Amino acid sequence: QVELVESGGGSVQAGGSLTLSCAASANTNSNYCMGWFRQAPGKEREGVAAIETGGSSIYYADSVKGRFTASRNHAKNTLYLQMNSLKPEDTGMYYCAAQPFCWGPGILKGPTYNYWGQGTQVTVSS
Repeated sequence: QVELVESGGGSVQAGGSLTLSCAASANTNSNYCMGWFRQAPGKEREGVAAIETGGSSIYYADSVKGRFTASRNHAKNTLYLQMNSLKPEDTGMYYCAAQPFCWGPGILKGPTYNYWGQGTQVTVSS
């Protein structure tokens, strides 16, 4: 069983930056793919960024490419999301997710994952 706890959310103005963290309770080693998802009120959950098993590839949603960077620290069992040039449309609840042995662009899809955190709120004002 893997428990995930997100932190780092908050309120910022457009153009600002935030770094989200996702701490895992178990050893989510390189066998796990891990991803960030977000959900705005009234909208479906969407994949934002994900790192595949082994870490060879990182996938991003088109809406965040060039602005967001996902990374992980295996020693700390932590996944990060650096968010720059934030826009009001980035507002939402951000969740991290983990799943062993997954690869390819499909890791940006929610059904890939069995383990989810409780989320951290990001609000970007114009």
